[in-house]
Amino acid sequence: MLWLRARIITWVYHTRAMQLSQIEGFLEVARLGNVSRAAASLSITQPALSARLQALEEELGQPLFVRGRRGVRLTDVGQAFLPYAQQAVAALASGLALVGDLGAGGAGELVIGAAPAVGTYVLPQVLVRFAARYPNVRLVVRTGHSEEITELVVRNQVHVGLVRRIAHPLVTARPLYDDALVLVSGPEHPFAQQGSVSRERLGEAPLILFDPASSYHELTTALVREAGVRPRGVMELDNIDAAKKMVTAGLGVALLPRTAVADELASGALAASTIRGAPPGHRRIVVIRRSDAGEPQGALADFLELVDRIPEIVPGALPPGR
Repeated sequence: MLWLRARIITWVYHTRAMQLSQIEGFLEVARLGNVSRAAASLSITQPALSARLQALEEELGQPLFVRGRRGVRLTDVGQAFLPYAQQAVAALASGLALVGDLGAGGAGELVIGAAPAVGTYVLPQVLVRFAARYPNVRLVVRTGHSEEITELVVRNQVHVGLVRRIAHPLVTARPLYDDALVLVSGPEHPFAQQGSVSRERLGEAPLILFDPASSYHELTTALVREAGVRPRGVMELDNIDAAKKMVTAGLGVALLPRTAVADELASGALAASTIRGAPPGHRRIVVIRRSDAGEPQGALADFLELVDRIPEIVPGALPPGR
């Protein structure tokens, strides 16, 4: 019945004549083998059901039933059409159920965009709580620099982004938390022993930088420039984890996001020092969505409620504006 399959595909794309009520009527008559009983099961009159079947057969150009004194039975064409009709109704029912689940936050897919430091050190602690509540929601996380994630939001390729604030006419942003930079060194380093250093003393130790494309890199170099010092040496790495390992190994000091080093500071693997006369700065993290996205529902709404709690969930994350 290849011709039937090809014709069904043609109907899907090129006609609206075939109606769900006709398919449902066909399936009920096929199940019961009697038009009268099928009409009663569907709570419609027998003439109304007969009209639906006639319209469906006219659309197909082939008879679906052989009528007899004891009822009806499927023709060869009707038998071939039956599984397609069953699949169509089942797919629609699944779609309706999925829409209901999405509205309730119970299923579906949530695609999140996040800046690298957010995706690595902050988002996992949020998603652990989210996944425990909604185990049937498929989570997709895409990471990239804030500019890249903003573009993904604009192009509707992610539902929501967690980034530093970037002005864009098609995006709305809400502050989530502040991520302050902290001067870290190995626990045996002189800076760690003293607890605080003047910014002029930053030139006494090799400085470890990470990811030149990151705004944290800009904050660090700006602080050094303002201090008017030249570090004894500079090492540039492409990610925070590598920078932490270099500092732990005693190869230098670094200004890193507090959320990224909270565990190491708590365990004593790294030590923090304050910089006198020059706060190292911070980066405000916001949640962004398209301006025309409408009110969040279901899983997305619950996720947004969780990210609002990041300052209380994630060590090192400060309430915005603090």
